[in-house]
Amino acid sequence: MIDNTDLKHLRRCVKLAKAALQADDEPFGSVLVSADDVVLAEDHNHVSGGDHTQHPEFALARWAAENMTIEERRKATVYTSGEHCPMCAAAHGWVGLGRIVYASSSAQLVRWLSEMGVAASRVRNLPIQEVIRDTDIDGPVPELAEQVRELHRQFHAKKR
Repeated sequence: MIDNTDLKHLRRCVKLAKAALQADDEPFGSVLVSADDVVLAEDHNHVSGGDHTQHPEFALARWAAENMTIEERRKATVYTSGEHCPMCAAAHGWVGLGRIVYASSSAQLVRWLSEMGVAASRVRNLPIQEVIRDTDIDGPVPELAEQVRELHRQFHAKKR
């Protein structure tokens, strides 16, 4: 169930995705939040340099592994503008992070990109649940998903 706290953090993720777009990068943004609702770390995509592993969710998983206890990780929440890709979902699972909340789903992204005529990724877009187990997952959030869709439209329009 998405509440006002979730919406606050998801809105920040959309702002981070917009910052990525303004930096000529793919529009994805993520925030790592403690059990006490403290923002511990945040990031946006950095794949424009050619390293397509530079996703914010992956960076947050690394940060958590280096800076949090196992128990703190288990109680933390990762908020993100777009559902984790398989690489990021696996990193999330391996590190033992808790809940995931996303504004837009992988299925939505695939549909949007197809509508825009963008070729499919080499990596399959799988729901998080097909990659990791025992994780509470909430999303998408329709009103924010539409904002994310517009950021992707702008990104791909700039590339043409």
